[in-house]
Amino acid sequence: MLDVDGHVTSWNPGAEQIKGYRADEILGRHFAVFYPPERVVTGDPDNPLREAARVGYHLDQGWRVRKDGSRFFADVAITALRASDGRLRGFAKVTRDETDARTRQERASRRFSDLCGVIPVGIALFDESGRVVDANDTLCRLLCLERDHLRGTHAADLLHPQDRDEPLLGSRPNSPADEAVHRVLARSDELPLHCDVRTAVSVHDDGSRFWLVAFQDVTDRQQQTERLRYEATHDALTGLPNRRAVRDLLGELMHGPDAERVAVLFCDVNNFKRINDSLGHDAGDEVVVELARRLREGVPPCCTAARLSGDEFVVVCPDVGGVGGLSRLAEVVSGVLRTAVPVRGQLVRVSAAVGGVVGADAAGRGEDLLRFADAAMYRAKRGGPGRVSLADPALVAAVDGQLRLETELREAIEGDGLTLHYQPITDGRGEILSAEALVRWHHPVHGLLSPGAFLPVAEQSDLLPDLDRWVLRTALAEAAGWPAPGGRHPSIAVNLSGLLPHHPEFAAEIAASIDESGIDPRRVVLELVETVLLDLPAGPRRVMEELAEQGVRFAVDDFGTGYSSLARLKDTPTQIIKADRQFVAGLGEDGRDLAIARAVAEFAHALGCLCVAEGVETRDQHDLLAGVGIDAYQGWLFSHALPREEFRDLLGDGRLHR
Repeated sequence: MLDVDGHVTSWNPGAEQIKGYRADEILGRHFAVFYPPERVVTGDPDNPLREAARVGYHLDQGWRVRKDGSRFFADVAITALRASDGRLRGFAKVTRDETDARTRQERASRRFSDLCGVIPVGIALFDESGRVVDANDTLCRLLCLERDHLRGTHAADLLHPQDRDEPLLGSRPNSPADEAVHRVLARSDELPLHCDVRTAVSVHDDGSRFWLVAFQDVTDRQQQTERLRYEATHDALTGLPNRRAVRDLLGELMHGPDAERVAVLFCDVNNFKRINDSLGHDAGDEVVVELARRLREGVPPCCTAARLSGDEFVVVCPDVGGVGGLSRLAEVVSGVLRTAVPVRGQLVRVSAAVGGVVGADAAGRGEDLLRFADAAMYRAKRGGPGRVSLADPALVAAVDGQLRLETELREAIEGDGLTLHYQPITDGRGEILSAEALVRWHHPVHGLLSPGAFLPVAEQSDLLPDLDRWVLRTALAEAAGWPAPGGRHPSIAVNLSGLLPHHPEFAAEIAASIDESGIDPRRVVLELVETVLLDLPAGPRRVMEELAEQGVRFAVDDFGTGYSSLARLKDTPTQIIKADRQFVAGLGEDGRDLAIARAVAEFAHALGCLCVAEGVETRDQHDLLAGVGIDAYQGWLFSHALPREEFRDLLGDGRLHR
């Protein structure tokens, strides 16, 4: 207990234990004896009493001095004591020795400081006003700043100009402390510093807030991400935006308010294959790079030039009115691509077919604009080298119709909306050896469509592999249940034009279809045009050989029309060669056709292959072909392609009569 002046009037055993004074040693002395000398000089001991007398109490923490001169950390509470009339009678002073707790706190603080000094993450402490109080060495190195320069800097001044939409502190108050927010800081050299930032908010003992913020440098990761994004959206050869970038750009523009003013030009370099064939692909690449440079520099600044693939370029204009209209823009682009390019000491003259369309004519999606411009380009190409063609309502309607047909074809494939007809292949006596599966489409509007009506659509829309899978699966399943006239099951031939040996899943698709149908693999014939077999790599050739070992046979379809190398063809695992119908049609009128038919038959027999003639329509053709050694025949002389049930009935007869 203290009197009104601060002298000790009462002393309990606890006070004696903490401070070391006996009661007779301390009673009557001023309580300033418990303060360090440096604080006594400044008059600090009187302040707590004045505060307690004014408001009734005073709380304090700090170092105090024992009788032996040692110091301890004290938690002190002083309460004013007053008489019933309000007169100040003295003070009650309670002291707790918190030295051990303080020591632990300081030790933990030192460990925290040591940790902040060694971890490779920038750490900063911000006060309630958002200014840096302290920072570790890592953050100083990241920002290229001395600690003294960093202290006092406001959080907003740490952000790079490109990232000042939100404050650094308190921008996401509800976010958990362990959730990183990507921010861009400004180094002293003005280079951007990409960081994952984590923020923890805490409160001092006096109730003021402070922020502890961790900055993880992710600049390398960000640059790698940007490189990958660039590579995904730009052509590796020319540096121009690629098809994906064009698709994204058109998607954005066509969803904007000026969609009707968006223009697309589709450009295809004329006779580019001639450059590759005569000078080599490296020279072709040089031409493409030079054309890309001229296109990038030659189009209006608001336009974007891109390379889709090979020798195909696209120009996207967000406001065709601002560049003088579609016709004017097409003339500019056509002029840029009509040039002479120096390649390996010689000038190569090039030009391009250009097709254009504007959003107002298309009124569709960005993908539709590319379709319409592509169609206009093909129309320009048919007009001759260097021509320009602009889409019109008729062209748009035609392409729209094709698009609808593509959608309907996809639905027909997925929903088993197609059907198969079968054309028999017979020997010289009319016995049915096999049948070729020919796909038909019962279109709800156009009726029964033959392949010539929808195969081009399937090819342009990349549906050929799916169409092949449907035909293969269906044909094998139906053929597995065919009757066996004379105890011999006829084979089933399937023509493949999309699912080819170089496809990674080719062998698995064939094997799965055979297993699902339960058909004998020796009854399966896969027909491929000879151009597919030209320069067949070793891997696909091994796949064919493995299937052939299981009994599957391969036929060269339309032989004689692909200009393939006979030397290379003999190395392929083929068992059947089908002479093209164009050599059969002229038999009896052109002696050269008969000579070719004889040569094909002899070539097939030399390879140990069966030779089949396609398109046999008359008895004279049959007799001439039989005379030169043809083994089997396919054509209207024997039968047209028949629906499934009619073909089964035909098999019941076992033999066709001509």
